[in-house]
Amino acid sequence: MKTNEYFDGKVKSLAVENTEGIATVGVIVPGEYEFGTSTIEIMRVIFGSMDVQLPGSANWATYANGSTFRIEKGEKFKVRASMQVAYLCQYL
Repeated sequence: MKTNEYFDGKVKSLAVENTEGIATVGVIVPGEYEFGTSTIEIMRVIFGSMDVQLPGSANWATYANGSTFRIEKGEKFKVRASMQVAYLCQYL
């Protein structure tokens, strides 16, 4: 099991890899963060809600518990959390 930490510990995740692929489960504390992708990522909010600015968009969209969004390889996106949020990220 691999642990990841970003933004001075404000975003943390645990990685898992098995026959189904690679995924991380993480927590984001309140704040605004920009992430980049090196592969296709499918993000699912599993607890709480957060605002996301998808690549190429000037607008923010809210993703709540159970919501999913997809980011293509080589893209950047922003996340804004007003509460602690848990997520599942699957890498394709």
